[in-house]
Amino acid sequence: MSFLKKIIKKNKKLVTHDGSFHSDDIFVAATLLIYLEKNGETGEITRTRDEEIIKNGDYVFDVGGIYDEKNNRFDHHQTLGVGKRENGIAYSSFGLVWRKFGIEVAGSRETADFIEKKLVMSVDANDNGIDLFKSNFPDISVYTIQDVFATFSPTALEDMEKDGQFAKALVWAKEILKREIKKANDQTEVTKIIRDFYKKTEDKRLIVVDKPKVSRFEIWDALQDFTEPLFAVSGDKEDWYAVAMRKEKDSFGNRKDFPALWAGLQKKELQDATGVKDAVFCHNNLFLSAAKSKEGAIKLAELALLK
Repeated sequence: MSFLKKIIKKNKKLVTHDGSFHSDDIFVAATLLIYLEKNGETGEITRTRDEEIIKNGDYVFDVGGIYDEKNNRFDHHQTLGVGKRENGIAYSSFGLVWRKFGIEVAGSRETADFIEKKLVMSVDANDNGIDLFKSNFPDISVYTIQDVFATFSPTALEDMEKDGQFAKALVWAKEILKREIKKANDQTEVTKIIRDFYKKTEDKRLIVVDKPKVSRFEIWDALQDFTEPLFAVSGDKEDWYAVAMRKEKDSFGNRKDFPALWAGLQKKELQDATGVKDAVFCHNNLFLSAAKSKEGAIKLAELALLK
């Protein structure tokens, strides 16, 4: 417990179970600590199954056998559970806590809903034994956020204090959650900027996002719902790129590839193949080509549209 107390000051009493820990109780602790910080408070986490300590906790999660949102009791281990979402994903303690505090922690309904879909439901599904996907390669394990936090758990051959390991995992969880919220909030603003370029573009097969530092991931997210874009161009100074739009969100397939003959070509080879004097590189998977100028990147995309 000593390491835990060093990173968390006393104020509100947060209580969860002792022993092994999982991503749901780690993320609940992270959510509640961020919530308290935003309200000028701090929290002390106690990991126990002592009923007297549980009874006197200000926030109790993943232990205690009670779900009572009003009184900040967030256990989901009752015989019949605590309900499911419309999509069938049952709630774990993380989902219950996020349902109450998510909007305040995230800063808006839009961001809270985004985090719910991207992170919270994934954690809840795993904790309730629900498979979200099947691997295309059964002999390869998919490495998930649950696997990340499982690495903090001591093995049978290690002499480690589990509370100390929980505290280390909690530091990571808080940072991950804060960054996801920050990126989601920023993506909302970036999406508006990118879609303004989309609206102003006449030939919507090729969208030029003339704003520095916009990444291809931000472009994909912003334009995925529009069916016309096949390529987008963005960049800064002497680092410009043309990127193929994905067929589907989180898919590696392209709506239209760059020409197959460009695959893996760099500098002079690509310049000779395209006639673009400042062309730099074309990815082997034909989803990205780069040039040193905006004009060069646009030309690469225009050539790809003709193929």
